[in-house]
Amino acid sequence: MSTPSPVDPRQEKSAIADENLCAVHDQPNAGKSGAAGHYHLLPLALLFVFSGLIFYAGSYLNRYSGHFSGRVFDERQLPVSGAAVAAKMDPLVLGKKQYALACVTCHMPNGLGLPGVYPPLAGSEWVLGSEERLVNIVLHGLKGPITVKGNVYGTAAMPAFGQVPGSGYNWNDEKIAAVLTYIRHEWGNAGAPIATEKVTELRTKAGSRKEWSEAELLALP
Repeated sequence: MSTPSPVDPRQEKSAIADENLCAVHDQPNAGKSGAAGHYHLLPLALLFVFSGLIFYAGSYLNRYSGHFSGRVFDERQLPVSGAAVAAKMDPLVLGKKQYALACVTCHMPNGLGLPGVYPPLAGSEWVLGSEERLVNIVLHGLKGPITVKGNVYGTAAMPAFGQVPGSGYNWNDEKIAAVLTYIRHEWGNAGAPIATEKVTELRTKAGSRKEWSEAELLALP
């Protein structure tokens, strides 16, 4: 039978037992949840925040990266305008639309007008004649009697349609040119089209003025 080794007098005896020492260290964490794992709410919240930011950044990059094409940013490419160029509408299509919006009420769908009140456009010498006279009538309007195809009309005034002072319609030059091109082409008429540039030129030339009279129009070329 072995005998216990004698206690070495050089070793100091512990002042407190191991069980008591563990109990002392456990006292500060008593009653606290997650104390053993050292979990804290703030680091978890930051983890969710950064995870969300990473997900958003990945989605943004995937959507706006141009499918990761090498031409998304290429300094060798020529600069281009970011504005989209709208396709111009056929003047006859646009003119027919404008005619249906305002002109058809007086001049009728068949272009024959109303006897004694509204002059006809079909076969009219004013429609098929001088471009300058026709453009100015629509731009500024017409007041007073006018003779068309041997008949006098003058009960109602022709309003101003152009972008001029006092206009109730304020149509731009393109719309004016389109509706005039339409009436010079419709109902058997065979007049040349009216260019937008021509309308702009005549509007600038006439400036601000009242409605035209037949005598003033006849003085124009």
